[in-house]
Amino acid sequence: MSNHLANERSPYLRQHRDNPVDWYPWGAEAFEKAKREDKPVFLSIGYATCHWCHVMAEESFENAEVAAVLNRDFVPVKVDREERPDVDAVYMEVCTALNGSGGWPLTVVMTPEQQPFFAGTYLPRLSRGGRVGLLPLLRALAGRWKSDRASLTKTGTEITAFLRREAAPAAGRADRALLLRAAAQLRDSYDAAYGGFGAAPKFPAPQTLLFLLRMAKLEGDKTLRPMAEHTLRQMYRGGIFDHLGGGFCRYSTDQEWLAPHFEKTLYDNALLALCYTEAWQEGRYALWRGVAESTLDYCLRELRAENGGFFSGQDADSEGEEGKYYLFTPDEVCRVLGPEDGKHFCECYDITAEGNFRGRSIPNLLLNQRWNLIPEGYDDFRETLRLYRAGRCRLRTDTKLLSGFNGLMLAALARAAWVFDDKRYLAAAEELAVFLLRTAGAEEPARFAAVCYGDTPAGLPAQLDDCVFTALGLLELYRADFDAAHILQAKALADFVTAHFADPKGGFFRSSDTAEALIKRPKELWDGALPSGNSGAAVLFERLCRLTGEASPSEQADALLDFLCARTEDYPAAAPFALTALLGRVYGTKELVCVHDTPTAMLAGLSSRYAPELTLLLKRPGDETLARAAPFTAAMTQREGKPTYYLCENGVCGLPFTE
Repeated sequence: MSNHLANERSPYLRQHRDNPVDWYPWGAEAFEKAKREDKPVFLSIGYATCHWCHVMAEESFENAEVAAVLNRDFVPVKVDREERPDVDAVYMEVCTALNGSGGWPLTVVMTPEQQPFFAGTYLPRLSRGGRVGLLPLLRALAGRWKSDRASLTKTGTEITAFLRREAAPAAGRADRALLLRAAAQLRDSYDAAYGGFGAAPKFPAPQTLLFLLRMAKLEGDKTLRPMAEHTLRQMYRGGIFDHLGGGFCRYSTDQEWLAPHFEKTLYDNALLALCYTEAWQEGRYALWRGVAESTLDYCLRELRAENGGFFSGQDADSEGEEGKYYLFTPDEVCRVLGPEDGKHFCECYDITAEGNFRGRSIPNLLLNQRWNLIPEGYDDFRETLRLYRAGRCRLRTDTKLLSGFNGLMLAALARAAWVFDDKRYLAAAEELAVFLLRTAGAEEPARFAAVCYGDTPAGLPAQLDDCVFTALGLLELYRADFDAAHILQAKALADFVTAHFADPKGGFFRSSDTAEALIKRPKELWDGALPSGNSGAAVLFERLCRLTGEASPSEQADALLDFLCARTEDYPAAAPFALTALLGRVYGTKELVCVHDTPTAMLAGLSSRYAPELTLLLKRPGDETLARAAPFTAAMTQREGKPTYYLCENGVCGLPFTE
């Protein structure tokens, strides 16, 4: 018998609709029931492609004994963290404050007034290995709710007050010294042997790599780019990269990048494709382009919806087993490719009889030091095995279309389109922009939806990330097609953010001033798996300042960077995406305006060069769209019918030239 999730559209919630647990979606009905029946709320947050979410569901939420306790003593509520990142942000902060770390599935028990008194992550059904089990925990909390409720509500009140506190900012400054300190912190945490930062589990951290690439170029520090390039190379060589189908898994469980957590997410692959594309611009190293294209092609092949949007990701599990889809044995490879070709493929990609993951092998190049490029002569083998793998078992896809993730994908496609001069990526980017603007509603920011299922918005209003990442994607698309309408569209989203997300005390909230009120209005300042919305907003305002020449985005960028840098003073490396905006403020910018009907050879040549300080604009004679978007170009005219250029530096434009 279905529970209250039967009519939900989230793939994650639908995975739980036939549980014996009487799940409710997040909303007034659940909390009114909790008040009416005088019960605490049991909140479980996860997402459709999460391995440990599946494990906890199978162990506990499909178990009749656990369901009986939950249904009798609690009001169970299920949340898809990608549908409601605001709810997840609030209660993940609780979990991190209480336990020092967080993750998914996120498990929270709270009062009917949404005040939490317990938070944790994955819990086994029964206690084992020093970890409390869900069943004994539920029984203990239910008993305390009846016998000692005052202490639980007191804990909930204290935790809520702690959440709402505001730490005093440091007296830091957004300047070059802060950038140098962030670079030094990254240098200290850098893994010189295997690339990346810190110990296992090891995350790709694409926004950190983008900061290092740009900082290296502008500062002239020859120690920074090698850290980024070594990390990019080792991630590609490891098992975290799908050598058959392209794209990257979520993170590595080990230091060497060998054994990943096998889920693939749209946002990781969008950001990593952007990283490899940007790395290619300096030196045009073939490997970087190959990995970028392979990653984008994976997304186009397996995550693209019919309406031009992109699905959220693919599952870590296949047929109930983590990573099964990606694993091979030598016998299997030789059966598919033939004995001789199979033997060579296994030697190249470390597929052995003993295996490197639970008795089978994750294809990788870590032990083969020859391969600092994509191995030549293996394309047909990889494609044959990819097709075989797709027929062997299936990957579950989370079919949510999330606006923020799609905004990042738009940026990645658009950058690849103009850097690689690839019309296929440009067509995909333009179709994706149409999806975001019309289907999701970004062309009228007040009706912009955070989530769509097919062509239907889910009724959840866009959050900060959705607005900011979509606007950044549109600005990248301007670089590719020079349609100034994209600048105006991005400006409208930026104005909406300023009007509805701003905190008078500084920074931007995750949710708008018209959104559902939670126990705290979340505001994220540090980058995690994704850049924070505030980091993204800093980059957006800095980009708009360059493109439009207007004072307002410049002032907003300065104020936001000062706010963020004061709050990350002790560890500025925690907000590397915001620091990419600070680079323009510290090292200066240049804008080159070409007045001509079409992009010129000069613009085409500059497009693929690596010059983070340079912004290119095209003003077509007779088209006033750019003049509306960038008023400083209004008086710029063509000379003698020739392509005419205006070079501006730090807000001052020089005389026009035609050669």
